Amino acid sequence: MTTVQITLPDQLANEAERAGLLSQTAIEKLLREQLRMKRQDELFAALERMAQVTEPPAMSPEEVAEEIRVMREERRAKASG
Repeated sequence: MTTVQITLPDQLANEAERAGLLSQTAIEKLLREQLRMKRQDELFAALERMAQVTEPPAMSPEEVAEEIRVMREERRAKASG
């Protein structure tokens, strides 16, 4: 277990103490909630970035076959070379 020490303005510390927010359980709950929200925000930001990426047009079966043929030729050339 890790011990964390924080410095707060007196008024805020007093209000938080009266509200029961400075207990170990309350602070753990607050931190877990904030971490969950941060991960969620990061996920949505990643989804936004993904939505902005323009996908290349789909390849036709002929284009796929040609790419495979070229790749195989390159492999054969390396293996024999």
